[in-house]
Amino acid sequence: MEILSRNRRLRKSDALRQMVRETSINTSDLIAPLFLKEGPNGKEEITSMPGIYRYDLKALMQEVQELYNLGIKCVSLFPVIDENKKNPNAMESINPEGIYQLAIKEIKHSLPEMLIMTDVALDPYSSDGHDGLVDHKTGQILNDETLEILCQMAVLQAASGSDIIGPSDMMDYRVGAIRKALEAAGYKDTLIMSYTAKYASNFYGPFRDALNSAPKKGDKKTYQMDYGNASEALRELQNDEREGADIVMVKPGLAYLDIIKLFSEHTCLPIAAYNVSGEYAMIKAAAKMGWIDENKIVHEILTAFKRAGASMVLTYFAKDMAKRLNE
Repeated sequence: MEILSRNRRLRKSDALRQMVRETSINTSDLIAPLFLKEGPNGKEEITSMPGIYRYDLKALMQEVQELYNLGIKCVSLFPVIDENKKNPNAMESINPEGIYQLAIKEIKHSLPEMLIMTDVALDPYSSDGHDGLVDHKTGQILNDETLEILCQMAVLQAASGSDIIGPSDMMDYRVGAIRKALEAAGYKDTLIMSYTAKYASNFYGPFRDALNSAPKKGDKKTYQMDYGNASEALRELQNDEREGADIVMVKPGLAYLDIIKLFSEHTCLPIAAYNVSGEYAMIKAAAKMGWIDENKIVHEILTAFKRAGASMVLTYFAKDMAKRLNE
């Protein structure tokens, strides 16, 4: 038997495998989502997300510094708002003295090199738990009326020092409205990382536990995407490109690798993947039972995001992954 082409020759040692590896993970690929809470009580672990915490401002600053020292250069902030500050109009979202704005300013003052991504959606601040304003007579989520407050949020966050605005609300035309508002306010260099294809997924449960932001009535299926659809994601992509997004995101990540790949074939913009809370919780649970090797599984999953076409990954494994990469 004459065999001239042997693919296994390139696999015979670790040094060779590393030399010809097409896809790899670096700390610069990782964005760390962080939960900020009010009050002076340090940090508290989120039950459904072992190893992930809600931080008060002092503890948050310590965590951000640790992440930066590990080589992570971008954090994505999510606020945990006291129930007594929530109302149907989500007015705490545009409070210039609110904990969210204070945290952005503190990070930028103490560590100006750290990139800050901020979230634009009403659900953390709304007594209804929805990403947009609610018509309480019909239960309808009001798209156009929501845009005004989203724009105010974005400009306030940019003024506080946010580098990247992250509209996660899935209202139609919010990217265009926010881009125009930022330009008009003089924040022409502030980026928008749009949650372009954000699906109405069952993988968000632990995140909503973390923020206590689940809808009080109904669900989010009238504005988040149906998880059976792919061509719809391309329409969202075309809209976001036209409206001025700088980076486009697919959320969740693991069950939507095909959408990441689809985006990579249809845009020149950088693509982000969000390795969401439910994906994190499942891996943690299986690892706790001894059924999987957590470190190896995480490395494989993050590599899959990159291989599919993502330039960056928001992941709750960011810190642990950075530690291993530094080793």
